Amino acid sequence: MKKFDEFSHSPQFDEDIEKTNGLANFLTLHNDDLHTFEYVIESLVEVCKHDFEQAEQCTYLVHYKGMCDVKKGSYHSLIPYKKELSRRGLKVTIN
Repeated sequence: MKKFDEFSHSPQFDEDIEKTNGLANFLTLHNDDLHTFEYVIESLVEVCKHDFEQAEQCTYLVHYKGMCDVKKGSYHSLIPYKKELSRRGLKVTIN
């Protein structure tokens, strides 16, 4: 199984976007009122490779707005991120 630091933008990304008529998908994190800010921030840093400030901003948006897009890409490229965040108990969808 690949570690998440091995996932990155690949040439396949552009091809996948073209297949969807230029439309990218978003990995959306939803508020669940269960996890601490620290846990969510740590998960975004480790899984999505956000820097601390970006993860913190996303976490506050999720808390106050109910959701936040945390990653953009082709549907296929977002699946491993969704699986790992879900495994960690976070509620995520691909839109």
